Amino acid sequence: MEIDQQFDSYNSGYAQEIYEQWVKSPGSVDETWRRLFETQTNPGVSAAPPAAAPIPQDASEDQLRAAVAAAELVDAYRLHGHLAAHLNPLGDDRAPTPSLDPSYHGIDKEELEMLPASLLDLESHGETMADVLEWLKETYTGTVGYEYEHLDAAERREWLRERIESGVDRQPLSADRKRRLLSRLTEGEVLEQFIHRAYLGMKRFSGEGTDMLVPMLDAAVEHAATKGAREVIIGMSHRGRLNTLAHVLGMPYTRIISEFEGKHAIVAGTGDVKYHLGFEGTYATTSGEPLTVSVSPNPSHLEFVNPVVSGMARAKQTNRTEPVLERNETLTLAILIHGDAAFAGQGVVPEALNMSELRGYRIGGAFHIIVNNQVGFTTDPSDARSTRYSSDVARGFGLPIFHVNADDPEACLAVTRLSLAYREKFHGDVVIDLIGYRRYGHNEADEPAYTQPVLYEHIAQHPSVRKIWGEGLVKGNELTQADVDAMWETAYQRLLDAQAEVKKNADANGRGDHGSVKPEPLAPAPQTAVAPAALVSLDREIHAWPQDFAVHPKLARQLEKRSKTISNNGPIDWAHAEALAFATLLTEGVPVRGSGQDMERGTFSQRHLVLHDFKTGATYVPLEHLRNARAPFEIYNSPLSELAVMGFEYGYSIAAPEALVLWEAQFGDFVNGAQVMIDQFISAGRAKWSQTSRLTLLLPHGSEGQGPEHSSARPERFLQLAAEDNLRIANCTTPAQYFHLLRRQALSSDRRPLVVFTPKSLLRHPKAVSRLEDLAGGKFEPVLDDTTVADRKGDIKRVLLSTGKIYYDLAGSEPRKEAANTAVVRVEQLYPFPAQEL
Repeated sequence: MEIDQQFDSYNSGYAQEIYEQWVKSPGSVDETWRRLFETQTNPGVSAAPPAAAPIPQDASEDQLRAAVAAAELVDAYRLHGHLAAHLNPLGDDRAPTPSLDPSYHGIDKEELEMLPASLLDLESHGETMADVLEWLKETYTGTVGYEYEHLDAAERREWLRERIESGVDRQPLSADRKRRLLSRLTEGEVLEQFIHRAYLGMKRFSGEGTDMLVPMLDAAVEHAATKGAREVIIGMSHRGRLNTLAHVLGMPYTRIISEFEGKHAIVAGTGDVKYHLGFEGTYATTSGEPLTVSVSPNPSHLEFVNPVVSGMARAKQTNRTEPVLERNETLTLAILIHGDAAFAGQGVVPEALNMSELRGYRIGGAFHIIVNNQVGFTTDPSDARSTRYSSDVARGFGLPIFHVNADDPEACLAVTRLSLAYREKFHGDVVIDLIGYRRYGHNEADEPAYTQPVLYEHIAQHPSVRKIWGEGLVKGNELTQADVDAMWETAYQRLLDAQAEVKKNADANGRGDHGSVKPEPLAPAPQTAVAPAALVSLDREIHAWPQDFAVHPKLARQLEKRSKTISNNGPIDWAHAEALAFATLLTEGVPVRGSGQDMERGTFSQRHLVLHDFKTGATYVPLEHLRNARAPFEIYNSPLSELAVMGFEYGYSIAAPEALVLWEAQFGDFVNGAQVMIDQFISAGRAKWSQTSRLTLLLPHGSEGQGPEHSSARPERFLQLAAEDNLRIANCTTPAQYFHLLRRQALSSDRRPLVVFTPKSLLRHPKAVSRLEDLAGGKFEPVLDDTTVADRKGDIKRVLLSTGKIYYDLAGSEPRKEAANTAVVRVEQLYPFPAQEL
């Protein structure tokens, strides 16, 4: 008999395809299909099944048809059950899902009652397939919607399926944990309501409607502690931030209230609004393990903190005290909390997700929670995204996604446990879509009913999750209403006491200081010269590779030629000086990390710090094999991203203050794609949040006469952002200047970002070279005088100031009559402006 005689036209082709796949490779098909084919009559395919699979000969066509239909129904619930799950606390109005109806697969209730569950090895969930159907509804269409069948890796799909269907993460809470959960929900709601009443109309970006965020974070931090983590880093936008700071990180109520009272003190820089601030605290775990938990500061560009936190986590996981790089991904957990509209709408999200499995950016999986308010500012989802869920962008990167109703606390905690177990098992990112609502407007000064009148009429009538949970405990005789009310009153009194303390101290001491203060003076420049013998020795090492390693013949000739220059006091070019700077730092115990779109080779084929075997494709990095290295060297080609990668490296530099961290643009103008990172983090992080970084941006400046494309990294943009010594900006003209500049940046006690407009034509310019004595002596000079005017100083009538390659254009131009009384001075450092040296 043929399959198309047993099934309708829709199902027969599908069943035939799965069967033929099973015949060729039994392990490649889903487990339920595999069991079905192993126990049923051959459905008419000419190829014979494996001999080890016994096939009873007495199965009828109707029985086989029903069995296949039942298997399809099971698959449908696993694949599409989330479409019918009760995910919206305010009520679901989604269209029915046809594939979850047995009739869609050609089977009815009576046939399901006749089929034994053991047919599909599901007897632990009921005697018949009708029983199994009820279990499927409870598992896949309750208050959790599971999306995992899109994962490419069969191992991950099967692990999640078994974990979900076993119910191991849905164990009921003990009476004590139920009471503690109510206490946590009460603390959160009381804080929100206290601020709402005491500081009416002031922005706080309430988390009410997704109150379960804090208990979920509690569970995540506790889990991380038990698995060996020593730090949790959280990146989040505004909503729910104050509650997280107070109840997860332990920020004192007095500090939060001081912000609302306007009595806080700004000790340096400009400061920032209260819902942008970061904080670091020690979380009191139930196991007693000390754990540092921090929230990274972020601007109003909501999702841009994501790669920054990932970079911080990577740095915290990395041991940089030894020359061989070591990482332990269990040491630090990164938690990224998103808004639904921002997760779907901002391009930095997929850029950051794309980095999650790349070797230079892995952190062992970030734990993502989308705080889903179902509205973005005043924009409905239908105007905000083209996908069903706000989380759909994560599907493309093979991340499991768990949607959960924010009004079901036990379900929220269950998916948290499941997500963390998945991360622990597979070291991959995982997403929870916490679907709730926003009780007030985008901020507490807004009137949301202007734009969502029906929604907010419903929200006004909807009880909080604290009230729902408390009523459940009262009905179950686990608490009395008096207990619930007393819990509220106690929490509220704590805030009243904190407010009184703030006002008392303010009356005694006056208001806090506000505004900017004068920046600290720059520290003296460090010693950057290196002994000639050390340079010669290191030069031999950076030009060596194993005898059986076949470097490309053309490149080998170039490197061999370059290796002879330093010992012969020959010309040292740009890339040569750069490699020597890196080598000297590694031997002095300074870790070096570089990334960019062509960082390993260099955009202009000048760097070649990573060698590739001409025959096998294997790689070798000489800087990773220095005999006297005391710190590791990392270099990576990055994805074609400026925004997320620069943010990652900024975060890494924040958490690894002793390291020289570099990001290189493919061309200088490509930095445009990371402008938000430059404006909001790199140039302003010190003033707003007291974050210090020595991140170095290498920007091939161009101006090579090829029109506007790739012609300039736009120095004027960076100079517009320069104030109060927040940046260092340089455009060097010699390899020695670049050598000393890199070493100064790495060794200076003043950690400030550096922007270097690196050249293109000067990489191989015959005059843009240095000698051994230039690296072995001297230092970085912010201004270089005209060396040709010694015999005509009295005749100089005009001084031209130049920077970068323009100097060589001027110095190499055809002499004119006016040249005799003209000097060309090079301004190598553009900021801080070297007025005294000039």
